[in-house]
Amino acid sequence: MHLEKQFEVKRPRDVVIEIVARDETLLGLFPEGRTEIVSRDESRYEIRTHYNALGREGTAIFHFVFGLDGDVRFDKVCDGRVWRKLQGNVRFEAVDAGTRVLFEMDGKTKTLVPELAIRGPMQEQLEQMAAALRARIESI
Repeated sequence: MHLEKQFEVKRPRDVVIEIVARDETLLGLFPEGRTEIVSRDESRYEIRTHYNALGREGTAIFHFVFGLDGDVRFDKVCDGRVWRKLQGNVRFEAVDAGTRVLFEMDGKTKTLVPELAIRGPMQEQLEQMAAALRARIESI
């Protein structure tokens, strides 16, 4: 399954990249749950978020890796319940009026989990993450 969302902001690419690399920006990508940075080094962050979905509590761990070009790669540590693999990219392209931000997510569900059932919630999560990112970039 492939999902994507893009938007443009009226900020230079280098400013957008600097804002995205801030702790509070990464934590803000998960507005629905309690989120914390578990570890970090120069270009890699591990983030844990606690959520409540379908009446069940859960924990998700994501790794974010910042490339030398400023783009960000992320992946979810899959616990075997729904996802076999879930990863994505956030790319930043300079455009005349500022920067185009492209959010992409690719995932493969477990054999007994139909992708059709999870597509809606994943699209909603992608929309929430993109909206949170856009709001953060535009507010600074």
